[in-house]
Amino acid sequence: MNNVNQITNAGTLKLQHAQSALQTRANTGSQVQFAEILQNKTNKAQSVQFSKHAAQRVQQRGIEMTDSLLANLNQAVKKAQAKGAKDVVVIGESGAFIVNVPNNIVVTTMSGAEMKENIFTNIDSAVLM
Repeated sequence: MNNVNQITNAGTLKLQHAQSALQTRANTGSQVQFAEILQNKTNKAQSVQFSKHAAQRVQQRGIEMTDSLLANLNQAVKKAQAKGAKDVVVIGESGAFIVNVPNNIVVTTMSGAEMKENIFTNIDSAVLM
C-alpha cells in the first residue's frame, strides 16, 4: 500500500509540475502581450493627436500626412514642450499646425498657400520645421 501512495504522490507531483510550467509559459505570454500593448499605447500617447476639427482641415486642405511629416511634427512639439510652450504654431513645407502642447493635440492646420496674409493669434511660440 505504501508503494501505491508513493506512485500516486509522484504522479501528483509530476502533474503539479507540468501545470506550473504551463502556467508560467501562459503568464510569460501574457506579459509579453501586455508589454507590447503598453508600449503601443505609450507611443501613441507621446504622438500628437488631431482634434476632429484639425482632421477635417487636413482632409479639406489636401495636406498629405506622411510618416516623416508626423515624425517632424512630433519632434517640433517635443522641442516646444521642453521650452515650456503652451500653444505653438509649427510651420513647415506642408503648412502650419496649431498645437496645444500640454494636451498634445493639433487644434487646426492650414496649407502653405493659406498661411499668406493670415495672422496667428493666441500662440506663445513658433517652431520652424
